[in-house]
Amino acid sequence: MSPTTNAHKPRLDQRLLHEARTAPGALAASLGTHALLGILIILQALLLSQVIARVFLQGADLAAVSRSLALLLAIVILRALLTYANARASARLAIAIKTDLRRRFVNHLYALGPAYSRAERSGDLILSATEGIDKLDGYFRDYLPGLFAALFLPVVILLVVLPLDALTFVVLLVTAPLIPFFMALIGMAAGALAQRQFLEMRTLGAHFLDVMQGLTTLKLFNRSRYQIETIRRITGQFRAATMRVLRVAFLSAFTLEMLATLSVAIVAVEIGVRLLHGGIGFEKALFLLVIAPEFYLPLRALGAKFHNATEGKAAAERLFEVLDTPLPDRTATDAQPVPESLRIRFEGVTLAYANGTRLALDDVSFDIAPGQFVALIGPSGSGKTTIAHLLLRFIAPDSGRISVDGHDLSRIASDQWRAQIAWVSQSPYLFNTTIADNIRFSHPDATDAQVMAAAQAAGAHDFITRLPEGYETLCGERGLRLSGGQAQRIALARAFLRDALLLILDEPTSQLDPDSEAAIMRALRELAQGRTVLLITHRLSTVAYTDRVLLLKDGRLIEDGTPAALRVAKGHYARLLESDGGRSDDA
Repeated sequence: MSPTTNAHKPRLDQRLLHEARTAPGALAASLGTHALLGILIILQALLLSQVIARVFLQGADLAAVSRSLALLLAIVILRALLTYANARASARLAIAIKTDLRRRFVNHLYALGPAYSRAERSGDLILSATEGIDKLDGYFRDYLPGLFAALFLPVVILLVVLPLDALTFVVLLVTAPLIPFFMALIGMAAGALAQRQFLEMRTLGAHFLDVMQGLTTLKLFNRSRYQIETIRRITGQFRAATMRVLRVAFLSAFTLEMLATLSVAIVAVEIGVRLLHGGIGFEKALFLLVIAPEFYLPLRALGAKFHNATEGKAAAERLFEVLDTPLPDRTATDAQPVPESLRIRFEGVTLAYANGTRLALDDVSFDIAPGQFVALIGPSGSGKTTIAHLLLRFIAPDSGRISVDGHDLSRIASDQWRAQIAWVSQSPYLFNTTIADNIRFSHPDATDAQVMAAAQAAGAHDFITRLPEGYETLCGERGLRLSGGQAQRIALARAFLRDALLLILDEPTSQLDPDSEAAIMRALRELAQGRTVLLITHRLSTVAYTDRVLLLKDGRLIEDGTPAALRVAKGHYARLLESDGGRSDDA
């Protein structure tokens, strides 16, 4: 599982074109209507030149040209209908691609897991999934169909003009490349500026979300005004970047319009001079004059749409960067079911973060028997949460092996494995819905009686019933309408309701008072009957409830045994108890 090297990565334009295969029907409809419009444009110019020549040179009356005029009217109506159909098909194409990209982006983030999202800025990921994908609308709705029109219609017109007039063919052939040439020159500058603009927008969005989430802290430390100035500065940088992009876009439109106008003028002059001297017939000259602006029109339109393309490509780079991130946990094709016996074994497990520069676990080995209540303790940064994330399969070890009843954990179907786990994190997340729904999140089919029983076991039932709306009280975003201790009890109730074989609890009592902590630990002890429990904790008072202690330091396992045995051994655990004042005996 290695990242794709830059040498083997397809170009961004190739990848975006590949995305168009998401909606082959809409793509075919968009390109097909463009092709039909090109043919109608040539027929319209041909009919118009014939009608004018017959009326002004041959003196034909209305009745003589009525059929041609009716056909001309039909072509005009058909062009209008095809233009509408083309707009709908292009819109369907853009919507289908954006919907598919957003689904894949969110699913990939989900598959990457919390280990990846914690290393990224939330605002950046949210902006990429919303505004970033929306910026691709102009690329697929306007630029991609416009690119086809710019390739198809001029070529068809050249093929029509060649047998009619060689000189006009040469003039068109020589002047046509000037527009895409200057468009490419300006596009290189516009692309770099668009990338800078999108980067500034990502920075602004991520910082603004950070500020909103930390608003309480900013008010407490009186740093609101400082952040206002920071947002004003970042907003100014984004505004400046946007104005630079718009300047280049306006310059591009002016340059391409001027080139197209001059090219049409050259065609008009050479045809007009020859017409005056009898070197070309009137009807043929009129047809060439009418068709010349249509020859340059798709090239000019493509230049105007190129600005949308550069913005879309700048956003796409970030999207593909996330989508190309290798998944840390790929379920094997020979995935095995979860073993009946959850005997967990770590064998020489090593893991490093930050591309191998920060060692989290160093050759850690231990085993946990089914039904054991194990405390995982150690100073901050010793690797406790990393072990939990390895068991949850949010990350994979760099070396070593994790097995369950002798089966490699990486070979067990991840969804089935996680279904056997109840997890309470150090900072539990509550959704902006009712308390009952938050508890029921781990077991959607649970009855009200089961929800209340889980809340009672977690010591949450009493405070919930005192709330005005009881279990129907909204928790607010991230549980902000509740205290830290109340949110933690609801998270514990959610874990109790899960009724899983393996409980992983990361500081489940960190925000509780001693009496509540003792009540929760007694409930945990009862719940642990017949289950395996891994308790990550700094509070040694909770260790006395466990069967076994694993003590980590600097990513290494330095002590392993029962609380009583480790205390008698007078090692590191015993010294921690002494520094804690022996409060672990209070249980």
